Amino acid sequence: MDLLTKFRFVIACLFAEYAVTFIPVANCSIYPSEMSGDSASKLPSAAAIPVAQASTLGSFYSLSLQSTFPEDLEVDEYCVELLRVYRQRYVTFANCLVTYARPVKICQNCYTGFNSLDDIYKNISSDQLGPGNVTCHDSLMRSDRMMLLFTLYNNLQDIWTSAKCSKCLTEHQEALMNDTVYFMATLNQSLSCFEQYQNHTELCKDCKASYKRLNELYGRMEKNQTLCIDLEDAMNMTQQLWSKTYYCLLPREETVPVIAVSSFMLFLPVIFYLSSFLHSEQKKRKLIHPKRAKSSSSLMNIQDKFS
Repeated sequence: MDLLTKFRFVIACLFAEYAVTFIPVANCSIYPSEMSGDSASKLPSAAAIPVAQASTLGSFYSLSLQSTFPEDLEVDEYCVELLRVYRQRYVTFANCLVTYARPVKICQNCYTGFNSLDDIYKNISSDQLGPGNVTCHDSLMRSDRMMLLFTLYNNLQDIWTSAKCSKCLTEHQEALMNDTVYFMATLNQSLSCFEQYQNHTELCKDCKASYKRLNELYGRMEKNQTLCIDLEDAMNMTQQLWSKTYYCLLPREETVPVIAVSSFMLFLPVIFYLSSFLHSEQKKRKLIHPKRAKSSSSLMNIQDKFS
């Protein structure tokens, strides 16, 4: 396709978009390069469409764009403004979730976006009157079968709730809790220790103490239910580094009683059979001893008779 044809295509699209009356032209979403040679050469130009024809075509095709609903069905300007704010905050929060999806850091970085979205949603869904005694609850929340605004908000709220971000944030989700900040600092100490060593043997030895502290802290927070997805994912990745990447082991204190009980159960049959054997031997001795005594007394009686 030559340059002139491309230029004609662009002019036709611009004319179609900015003309006062809508003028239907070729599908401007299809680029000339995607057309065949014959189709591309037949692209209309702005000068090739008469004004009278443009007016006739516009009146036919632009009904959905120019027609208006009755005033009692139209959305109030105040509600339209709330909808615009809702759109901006929704996009901001969703973009934050995607940005901090891997590694997971949504609770640390997206709580301001969630609070902003939550505020505008509550404003729209409430029955509180706005300027001109207007409420946007019915016109925006319940005007369609799918209740799109509710569905969209509910999907993001489910993600936020499933992530348990409230466990890592203050009461009103305005800042990180002290326990969360302390855990991240302890985690960074272990990761910094890992980065200092190329030899895995030295790493396992010298970083054992910091990694053990991290494990103990994670266990306490898990017991107190103060973990969110950020901390769980960070700990999971650190454990994979320790065990699968560096091949380090950290004996746990709870394994000591387990080993002791297992050893006792292993030797229990031996102890049982040994005690049974000793007990049977003792019974045999008790049974044999009276017979010897009886035979010896009989022998003495016989000797007395002959004497």
